[in-house]
Amino acid sequence: MSAAQFGQLKQETPISRDPTYNARVRRVGDRIAYVAGPDMPNAQWEFVVFDDDEQINAFAMPGGKVAVYTGMFKVVQTDADLAIVMGHEIAHVAAGHGNERMSQQLLAAGGALALSVGTAEMDRSERALLLGAYGAGSTIGLILPYSRYHESEADEIGLLYAAKAGYNPHAAIPFWQRMAAQSHGAPPEFLSTHPAHSTRIRKLHALMPKAMQVYQNR
Repeated sequence: MSAAQFGQLKQETPISRDPTYNARVRRVGDRIAYVAGPDMPNAQWEFVVFDDDEQINAFAMPGGKVAVYTGMFKVVQTDADLAIVMGHEIAHVAAGHGNERMSQQLLAAGGALALSVGTAEMDRSERALLLGAYGAGSTIGLILPYSRYHESEADEIGLLYAAKAGYNPHAAIPFWQRMAAQSHGAPPEFLSTHPAHSTRIRKLHALMPKAMQVYQNR
């Protein structure tokens, strides 16, 4: 599924031919892939730069498919910054977050179906309120917190990947501070799939001694 979706995306999205961007992504990607290899033994690594200056984004898919949008280079200043980004995205795949998220969504959908069947005889307006409350409750109480947990876990794993690959993990702090400066009108943390930037930076500070030890002992 991942290979098919990635192939379709490459057909639908312009691919950057900028030699500097492509060389940097391949260079950093190869080093992160090397240290992540034991966690993704069957990966067929592929690194692509998509030409979209408005997208400050990157992603990785199962099988070692990794993409960075050119807009990300508004924030990425060094190879170490890019290692933080790519390490984070590859960590999502290595940790199986996509599979976990799919299972979670199926579980929530199953609960909604059971509730719908079980309340079929209720008054229509009361039933609509109950179903709406279930939808909001499962999103705010389960799906969004679990997504934020995934992001925090990927931050930690990705930071260690970057350190193992020889990139100074201290780059993560100013990088995420610059990312925070790019965020305009972000929702409150409890309504977001991602931790607040302040939360993320605080946790990265706490992880830094461990990451620095990995970096110095590599």
